[in-house]
Amino acid sequence: MIDIKLIRENKELVKENIRKKFQDNKLKLVDEVYEMDINYRKIKTEADEARSKLNTLSKEIGNLMRDNQNEKANKVKNEVSSVKNKILELQDEEERLQAEIKKRMMMIPNIIADDVPIGEDDSKNVEEKRFGEPKVPNFEIPYHADIMASFNGIDKEAAGRVSGNGFYYLMGDIARLHSAVLAYARDFMIDKGFTYCIPPYMIHSDAVDGVMSFEEKENMMYKIEGEDLYLIGTSEHSMIAKFKDQLLKESDLPITMTSYSPCFRKEVGSHGIEERGVYRIHQFEKQEMVVICKKEDSDAWYDKMWNYSVELFRSLNIPVRKLVCCSGDLADLKYRSCDIEAWSPRQQKYFEVCSCSNLTDAQARRLAIRYKKEDGTKEYAHTLNNTVIAPPRMLIAFLENNLMEDGSVLIPKALQPYMGGKEKLEKK
Repeated sequence: MIDIKLIRENKELVKENIRKKFQDNKLKLVDEVYEMDINYRKIKTEADEARSKLNTLSKEIGNLMRDNQNEKANKVKNEVSSVKNKILELQDEEERLQAEIKKRMMMIPNIIADDVPIGEDDSKNVEEKRFGEPKVPNFEIPYHADIMASFNGIDKEAAGRVSGNGFYYLMGDIARLHSAVLAYARDFMIDKGFTYCIPPYMIHSDAVDGVMSFEEKENMMYKIEGEDLYLIGTSEHSMIAKFKDQLLKESDLPITMTSYSPCFRKEVGSHGIEERGVYRIHQFEKQEMVVICKKEDSDAWYDKMWNYSVELFRSLNIPVRKLVCCSGDLADLKYRSCDIEAWSPRQQKYFEVCSCSNLTDAQARRLAIRYKKEDGTKEYAHTLNNTVIAPPRMLIAFLENNLMEDGSVLIPKALQPYMGGKEKLEKK
């Protein structure tokens, strides 16, 4: 959520930002907020003046009663009753307008960075840099589900009978590999100075509204029937919400956390759920990184975070590239974002395995996360998040890039301690 001062002082800037994101249907929200805010401030002033008048009249009644001027005191009491009724009316209108303004402000997108590429959708995202040489071996690479099946490592058919489409059983060496990369990613981030955390997997609706846009909530989140609880789509949701309504100390910043969680997503949209593989599914596990920092530090943290992803994937022999997200591909709360994409030798193209985002103070405003500076002033914190690793999707890149012609899969040295010292997986 942006600062309403932007709309008061430069609503055309806010409108231009909406146009850059190709959301012209939201332009009217800016004018509505602008007019409502004028009315809200006018009514608030009237209410404050009425409260001041009430205090004056109450003192006057006391003085009149002290001087035994009961008749005059009773007249003033009647006026007090009228002023009280007026205050109640103004308060009701004040609260109504405040709620209407907030509802619209929650739908107005965050101001994007000046250097974000302008484009309608992810087809306009811009490749910035590649890390590692993308190779295609001189033998055929099977579909990733078939590689897993060659190790007796996946059963989508049984999962379909038990849970439906979009679920899976992982078994044996593949299940162990899945857990190994999560443990490796956890320790990788701990070594970077991040605090390890296992968060709640369900959160209240006000926390959901604080961390994501309404569109994302509708398309992603599973709600628990009969309760004010949602299953998290990523641990970022509960990690950021941990600091809801908190006033932090400047000396405590930055707060850097890495968190494990299962993730649950409806995956509503045109892309659908994969029938055979594990690229797009309803349930997966993930290691995440989250930073809460001062506003002047958030750009530097953004660069650190996506570089951590590159370093981790390269340590597993996986070539990657950084793809800068264009304006139309940014969720409403994002100031800037990039995807780290892994090389698929089978498809001979890159695909997303990490998403790093700087949300500036958009989440913090929704969740009332502030910090107190040494001079006593208070600022909204900046929040950032990035995927560390998200199997089983990242296993696609891992298996394809470490597959040998005989069907075995090499285990990089960094991962061998987490696989009981195994140097490779052998076909069953």
